[in-house]
Amino acid sequence: MDNLQLVKSNQQSKYDEIIEYLKQDNAYWLENDKWSINDEVFKSNKIVAEYKVSSKNIKIDFVRNKILKNEIKYYLVYSLKNKYLTLSKVLNEHQQAIRYLVEYVEFHRLNRQSFKDINIDKNKWTLFLIDKGFKLNKNNEIYNTTYRCICNTVSDFINDFYDDREETHKDIWYSKNIKGVKIPASGASHANYNAINFSNIPIYYREMVKKYFRTIITKKSWMTCYHTAKYLNYFFNYFYSNGYNDGFLEKLNRNDVEKYLYYIGNERRDKNKTENSKYVSFIRTFLEYIQMSQYDKAPKKEASSLIFQDDIPKRELNKDEVKKAKFIPEPILKQLDNNIMDLDRPQYIPTYILLRESGWRGTDILNLRYDNCLEQIWNNKEQKYNYYLCGEITKTGIAQLKIPIRDKVAEMIQKAIDKAKELSTEENNPKKYLFNTYEGKLKGKPLNKESLLNTIKRLIEQKDIRDINEELYHFRLHSLRHTRAKEYVEQGMGISIIQQILGHQSLQMTVHYATVTENTLYEKWKSTEDLDLFRVNSETSKLEQVDLNSDDGENIIRYEYVKKNLDAVRVPFGVCFKPSKLPCKQQMNHCLTCASFCTTFENIPEYEKEIDHVRKQIDISERCGRELWAEKNKIYLNLLEETLEKVKHQKIVHKNSLSREDN
Repeated sequence: MDNLQLVKSNQQSKYDEIIEYLKQDNAYWLENDKWSINDEVFKSNKIVAEYKVSSKNIKIDFVRNKILKNEIKYYLVYSLKNKYLTLSKVLNEHQQAIRYLVEYVEFHRLNRQSFKDINIDKNKWTLFLIDKGFKLNKNNEIYNTTYRCICNTVSDFINDFYDDREETHKDIWYSKNIKGVKIPASGASHANYNAINFSNIPIYYREMVKKYFRTIITKKSWMTCYHTAKYLNYFFNYFYSNGYNDGFLEKLNRNDVEKYLYYIGNERRDKNKTENSKYVSFIRTFLEYIQMSQYDKAPKKEASSLIFQDDIPKRELNKDEVKKAKFIPEPILKQLDNNIMDLDRPQYIPTYILLRESGWRGTDILNLRYDNCLEQIWNNKEQKYNYYLCGEITKTGIAQLKIPIRDKVAEMIQKAIDKAKELSTEENNPKKYLFNTYEGKLKGKPLNKESLLNTIKRLIEQKDIRDINEELYHFRLHSLRHTRAKEYVEQGMGISIIQQILGHQSLQMTVHYATVTENTLYEKWKSTEDLDLFRVNSETSKLEQVDLNSDDGENIIRYEYVKKNLDAVRVPFGVCFKPSKLPCKQQMNHCLTCASFCTTFENIPEYEKEIDHVRKQIDISERCGRELWAEKNKIYLNLLEETLEKVKHQKIVHKNSLSREDN
């Protein structure tokens, strides 16, 4: 029977599509099993080797099965033409990896006519490669990624081609095929994260899990969904590996959960605390949802009685996160800034400059659009237009954030805008990215963040930029953001303004970066020496406190000190110079709101005198521009006036506003 007849009828038309595709270029790809990179077809399709190659030919003649051979050809030609694979990669590694894959299929007698029907066991594939002399990494996986993943790479590609179902009904979901998915414009943070694989979820629960994901896939970020699948797979794998069978989830009890929690506590003892918490919290969220939605296979017991709130491991404390905020040392930063024009990929120079200028995340800079990223806004004080950088902050959901930038930086952006307009078409840049990729598999997407990082790393090697330990500086792109935030702080910018510039959702996050260098800390400390609150007695060599009632002491209490405390308030018998943000139970005469407080008509003159005095204080504070002082005294005034009004009507007043006159 001809091999072609063995293809299932519902796959025949799809296989015919493969044949038609390979008939391109005068059927060169279909009729030849050996392709020379010197042939004209490679030049006409602009398929060239970027790096040195070990072979000049791509050979597929070793594949005996005609259908498998054409599927491999389709995978290679499609990937080369769409720049999913480089010619160098295919020549140096990929074709040899495919040779091993076909040898594995024949060795294990996987008598299948199509990759659609081949399911390769990961452990057997690893053992097969070990026998071929491949080394393992620290995770006991094949060290070479290409050889480790080739079985899934080819199989997943062909399976996805044959499968005509909606993406969310398949066992592997690719982000590019799901409308409305929340993913950065430049793609997932790593190519390995572009697909969510449900094939490792037990078949009995797989459809239920996919149903759950269909409800969250466009509500939560893609990476949240990706990691949720990872935690669920971990959860199911634990129970099935420990003798539990289909149906265990419906009968799940607290004892089962405690075993799972104990396992996590030991298995992930020294791992990231925040990550550890998700192995429990994400499972609880899943269980709660399938119960509320009344899924048939949901646990019978309430999720809240299965996983307690206290079971969720504590996340990493803020103080620990602060320690992880990495700032680029000043000598390193100067070298980077001075040499940035020597980047071997000049298209990344404006990107680096904008990262330094703004403190935004790399994703948000690369996400800028040339039609709306630069604005001029009128400045009343300077009587001129100032330039503002405008962009979307994807992580915190800010649709358009505008921050001021220097004129020289604005000129650079304008040149980039002009160039983008010149190169862009509806086909190669439909979303109008300022830093766009105009050809290849990433065509129509922003420049790649990983490529930017690698470009800067090459500059560090080229310029021999070393840290204090005389090692090449280990550069992290996000460190530019931390460093810029610190610069804002050192320049005296208010923390709430920094929050807005950086696009933080909360002030607490901004405070993580609100630190200063040791040099700045020294300068601030040095400036306090002139307060001279303590002096060393030259005769006794002992530290002596200055008498504030003396002439010297009076000089210490100077205007600058008082000025810093003017945000305090007037209180009975004096003025409180407590720092304005520090709460005080005694401030604002809290007796007026005390449960034990009682006042009568005899106190009316005192109220009237106090009200008159507070009004004068408010008037003075408003004229001096001390808004906080005025606001707090207004609150105090309002309390006085309300109490006075009650006294006039009720004669005797308690906190509960009831008259006690008849008692």
